[in-house]
Amino acid sequence: MAGERILVVDDRNENIDFIVEYVLKPNGYRALTARDGEEGLHKALTENPDLILLDMQMPRMTGIEVLESLKEHGKNIPVILMTFHGSEELAVRVFRLGVKNYIIKPFEIEEMLEAIEQALAEARLREERDRLTERLILVNRQLEQRVKELNTLYGIGRSVTSLLDVDRLLNRVVEAAVYITGAEEGWLLLVDEATDELHMRAALGVDEKSARSFRLKVQDSLAGSVVKTGEPVLIGGGKHKIKTAYLVKALLMVPLKVGERTIGVLSVTQRVSDEVFTNNELYLLSALADYAAIAIENARLFQETENEHRRLQAILSRTADAVIVTDEENRIILLNQAAKSAFCPDSEVTAGQPLVEVVHNQDLIDLFTQATGDSPPVRAEIPLDGDRTLYATLSPINGVGCVAVMQDITHLKRLDQMKSEFVSTVSHDLRSPLTTIKGFVDLMGVVGPLNEQQQDFVNRIQKGVTTITELINDLLDIGRIEAEVNLNMEVCAIDEIINQSVDELRDQAESKQQTLVVTLPPYLPPVWGNPLRLRQVVDNLVNNAIKYTPQGGKITVWVEEYDSQIALNVSDTGIGIPHTDQPYIFDKFYRVQSEETEDIAGTGLGLAIVKSIVEKHNGRVWVESEPGKGSTFTVLLPIYQDKTSRRPF
Repeated sequence: MAGERILVVDDRNENIDFIVEYVLKPNGYRALTARDGEEGLHKALTENPDLILLDMQMPRMTGIEVLESLKEHGKNIPVILMTFHGSEELAVRVFRLGVKNYIIKPFEIEEMLEAIEQALAEARLREERDRLTERLILVNRQLEQRVKELNTLYGIGRSVTSLLDVDRLLNRVVEAAVYITGAEEGWLLLVDEATDELHMRAALGVDEKSARSFRLKVQDSLAGSVVKTGEPVLIGGGKHKIKTAYLVKALLMVPLKVGERTIGVLSVTQRVSDEVFTNNELYLLSALADYAAIAIENARLFQETENEHRRLQAILSRTADAVIVTDEENRIILLNQAAKSAFCPDSEVTAGQPLVEVVHNQDLIDLFTQATGDSPPVRAEIPLDGDRTLYATLSPINGVGCVAVMQDITHLKRLDQMKSEFVSTVSHDLRSPLTTIKGFVDLMGVVGPLNEQQQDFVNRIQKGVTTITELINDLLDIGRIEAEVNLNMEVCAIDEIINQSVDELRDQAESKQQTLVVTLPPYLPPVWGNPLRLRQVVDNLVNNAIKYTPQGGKITVWVEEYDSQIALNVSDTGIGIPHTDQPYIFDKFYRVQSEETEDIAGTGLGLAIVKSIVEKHNGRVWVESEPGKGSTFTVLLPIYQDKTSRRPF
């Protein structure tokens, strides 16, 4: 179904034009555009598009910031994230923020169209499911209200409300009407809105032939006046014509009302007896009519509910997402076909069974046990046989239980693995030609003199080769760290590692007239780690401090010891980090974009390498920074448990 409005948020006009002109318009989609994150957020909140194509790196607000703001505003708009650089950590993060797909630039038109159609198809299905769920809840509330009303009425006609078959219900109503009023006959007329007539739906004491043909115009009949006014009619004494050849001596008619709408008339008559109906009988019949109207509406709503329930069941059974609904005791309320195929393909599942008796996936059972009535949604990856993985979101619902919706992310994990393998392969393959290029460039000055312009070109080539080589080395390095290649662990003296790193970087600091200070306690316990990697952590943090601190600044390295941990701190008086950038500086390829940083070289991988190494050592790293005042990076590492290994500084 085309015609949906799609908001394209990208800071590059050529990207927007390409998507609008070659992807959206030719396929019937309506395009909205925004040139930065802040404009995109505003249009998302005000225009409420059906889908957002969101760039990752933009001025004013990044893609992550837009996603977080949409989440804070409660906007559940499908989003496809577009970025030049991705990572497993970034993918997990954005999917937790509700991103439906994750596309690496540059992309093919077919790839984008497939992602758009998939996201919109899921949104359409979810919208239909939500609409049906809301309708089901609304209908149930109406039923509950009807039951409450019935409990306040007379005991007369209680059996009527237990019937959901409309024909049996109407016949029971007429029987009760005749009984409580002592009438000779009774009948129930319902309004046919198509013909503006009242037709007989149930009768007692009236021959079958007359009942089948009994119809009255609303406009020109006594029963029609009851429908139009909503007021009862009580007549006694003499003979009164209901319709041609149908005379009665006494008549009592009351409206069947649902809210302010009259849906029919309940009537009793005396055709032979001279007895008349009393006000008390009018009161009793009115009470029964209220029961009858409510019961008729309940029967209609019940039928609608059954139809909606069947539709919801059909939708859930066909959706590709696995859905499991349990009550507060973790007994199954609903388990759709996708969930059955994933967790219990050979078992018979019935409502009311304990989840643990049906599902034997421990990860899924643990997920359900984590949730409580007041807890936020819980998310986890659920591994399946055959190297499949589901991403589950479990939402506790007070008074109901839990709802788990699981999406198959096997292809995403495989894509991420393929991406990592591709980067590693390309990085390896690039090293040899780069080495050759660098060698020949270095020889150009040897074979003959170069003029000033030629020397400038050679310098530029050397600088570019050096930058690419550093990037490749960092890529290979972070790949080895994440794969734990050559990560041999031993007892490490952290003070020696710090001193060695600072000594080698001191000349670099002095070249910028910076003060580099190291403050260590007299005794430091060792840590369990890889000395080369820990040295790399210190090198990267101190080198960053020097690079981002102006001339004459100060860098301070100090260590604090806690009960079972060591905190390594690297502080500077540099340019600082904007608060909006701080959550992302440990992401791969993320660099703060500002006038102060545009001339500072870097690959955007240094802090990502620090984070990976620290996490492999069961530690944590974070930053505290104020723009214009400097930054402090803190690395927390567990102390080696053999306390006898302490030694003097």
